[in-house]
Amino acid sequence: MTIAYDYPLLGLFWTMLWFFLLFVWIMILFHVFADIFRSHDMGGFSKFIWVLFVIILPFLGVLVYLLARGDKMAEHSAQAMQAQQQAMDSYIKQTASAAGPADQIAQLAALKDSGAISDAEFQAGKAKILG
Repeated sequence: MTIAYDYPLLGLFWTMLWFFLLFVWIMILFHVFADIFRSHDMGGFSKFIWVLFVIILPFLGVLVYLLARGDKMAEHSAQAMQAQQQAMDSYIKQTASAAGPADQIAQLAALKDSGAISDAEFQAGKAKILG
């Protein structure tokens, strides 16, 4: 039980706090790098300067980038989410609207029962769906 005297509870809390802050900073760093490279309104040279600034002076670079281009980061994030939502919506519409063979045969049967198509047309359509 000598470890409890060597490392007090408050020291454990401070260590956890610093670890959490380091983790948050690393996540912000990844977001900054992602925004730098996905940004279409910056040229290659300005991207290079930002990356160099963030690598050489990491804490100051991330802070300055967030202050200088935080609004652009939010716009880029919103545009990415919007594009992702549109892709998901189009996929859902495409998947939901695709009728299976059973649905197509049921539609053909309904057309045959209503008299819109003949029995030969029903058999040809059924063969086309199944074959």
